[in-house]
Amino acid sequence: MTITVDWLRMMARFSRWRTERMIASCDTLDDAARKQDRGLFFGTIHSTVDHVLWADRIWLWRFDAAERPAARSIADSTQAHPDWTDLKAARAAFDQQIVAWADGLDDASLGGALVWDSGATGKRQSQPRWLAATHLFNHQTHHYGQVHAALTQAGVKPMDWDLVFAPADITG
Repeated sequence: MTITVDWLRMMARFSRWRTERMIASCDTLDDAARKQDRGLFFGTIHSTVDHVLWADRIWLWRFDAAERPAARSIADSTQAHPDWTDLKAARAAFDQQIVAWADGLDDASLGGALVWDSGATGKRQSQPRWLAATHLFNHQTHHYGQVHAALTQAGVKPMDWDLVFAPADITG
């Protein structure tokens, strides 16, 4: 099984759209509410959004499409942007970088294996490049689902950000 370049381009655009909607929903909370421990894997909404940005940077770095983030471990992945305004700006800029990366892909760039040293497992990993590219978006979905639940628990009605509700110019 493989994933197509067109699918990854759609997912990059969907990811940008979804993140914009998630951030707009998060903006309805004050800073203290975004930084309140809500029992998420990374504790807070703010920390979770920061972690996803870090992870996206790590994955694009592994694909030679971004610089490695300063934080070197998952444990440090929530500390890069303590200010919400800075985090939002960095997230928006990196979403553009993800779209540019996807736009530059061709079939050959998804072939073969991606090999990396995993901080999560402490081992060298090897996966098909198309699978690792897919994981970038799957990882976002995992943690953004936690953010959605936390927003709901905080009394916010988050905007829909499901793929089936994305605009036609994203999904075709």
